Amino acid sequence: MVSIQLITEYWKLNTEHKMDLDRTDYRRICVFGGIYNNYLALSTLLREVQNKNVDEIFCLGDLGAFGPHPNRVYPLLVEGKVHVVQGNYDNSIGNDRNDCQCGYTDPRDNYFAQISYDYTHANTSREFKNYQKALPPFIRFESYGKRVLLCHGSPRRTNEFLWETTTPTPFLEKICQDYQADLVLVTHTGIKWQRQLSLDRRFVNAGVIGRPENDGNTNVWYTLIDFTPKLQVEFKPLAYDHQRLAKEMAEEKLPTEFIETVRTGWWTTCLEILPGKERAKGKF
Repeated sequence: MVSIQLITEYWKLNTEHKMDLDRTDYRRICVFGGIYNNYLALSTLLREVQNKNVDEIFCLGDLGAFGPHPNRVYPLLVEGKVHVVQGNYDNSIGNDRNDCQCGYTDPRDNYFAQISYDYTHANTSREFKNYQKALPPFIRFESYGKRVLLCHGSPRRTNEFLWETTTPTPFLEKICQDYQADLVLVTHTGIKWQRQLSLDRRFVNAGVIGRPENDGNTNVWYTLIDFTPKLQVEFKPLAYDHQRLAKEMAEEKLPTEFIETVRTGWWTTCLEILPGKERAKGKF
């Protein structure tokens, strides 16, 4: 692990957080969303991608929520030189807001979201809060002729839920056109998916590494993007010590509903936001 002093120096060097990266023509990148305090999954991912020949690593936001020990995420991001987009959670934590701005409408979902937010906010250092406050809302770069846009929910709204089964293709086409992008990478929903669009454009939800995907499996997901010889998107499962995470969540007195999700792979909260087909794939 790197020291807090080194972390602070790194943050000072990056407080402007350019939205446009200077380098272009990445051959391969790693992209993921929603760490949700799952430092164990993040640590495992950073070790795994060392053997994947990636040029850069990108996180699409929501560093906190759900899991234990928020501050353990911070040094891993710095040590791993991860480029991070600001999610709704990060905006709230960084600005000391009252809630996560998650976009839920169901009272039960909001109840558990508030428990998660209050825990994360209370256990996040001021240095880490400042880091999250300074994160950019999106990152742009160009690689092998592809204009790439990385954001959290959508470039229109940070906490916008875009689902595979309910988001119309013409709407995604318009996003690409309006924001001048050939490849748009998002997260926020917690479930990976992709869609090929016209003019060889692609829209991709990169998934999250913070909790499983409501499919009965305990692994989480990240995404590899290859730009050459042609654009390829590969969703990669990531196994980590989920039993240890569940144990630490229990020690921190986080809700048993959260712990059950980590141990079983089935969502027990944040269910009402799911469209019918996505929810039908789950247990509850």
